[in-house]
Amino acid sequence: MRLGFSQHLRIAGWLGPLVLSALVSNAAVAGCSEARVALRGDWGTVRFEVEVADTATERSVGLMHRDHLAARSGMLFIYPSLQAASFWMRNTQISLDMLFVDHRGIVRHIHHRAKPLDETFVFGGDSVLAVLEINGGLANDRGITVGSQVQSPLLPQKFAAWPCE
Repeated sequence: MRLGFSQHLRIAGWLGPLVLSALVSNAAVAGCSEARVALRGDWGTVRFEVEVADTATERSVGLMHRDHLAARSGMLFIYPSLQAASFWMRNTQISLDMLFVDHRGIVRHIHHRAKPLDETFVFGGDSVLAVLEINGGLANDRGITVGSQVQSPLLPQKFAAWPCE
């Protein structure tokens, strides 16, 4: 059966939005977003919705004065260049895991279950470009380990172990 030109237009008009919707939703799931960080390793993959702290002021405040952090949420601290990174828990009321990440998006150190309100410095390393803070104990619960790969468009894609697609 051959279709006329107007029938093609009607079918295209009906299918077009469906195809476009499928492409957009697949891109949203597979693509990178500044508000999302993915981690992967031999243990599997996990994603977190994140707030980004990429200015000195935002990094100095971090997650202070909060009494809750949703299970699949966190804060991603981004530095303008590789540097030594130390954190403390001043005015932070929730236990946190701190994942220290290099320029390739590789987790180089994890500080598990930082104690709320503790002012002891946690040293994360000399060549840190980003730090991901998540709920305390979650790194162990999910199997996240040193060597896990981090995917974020905020990390240099040229060097990324797991670049955005």
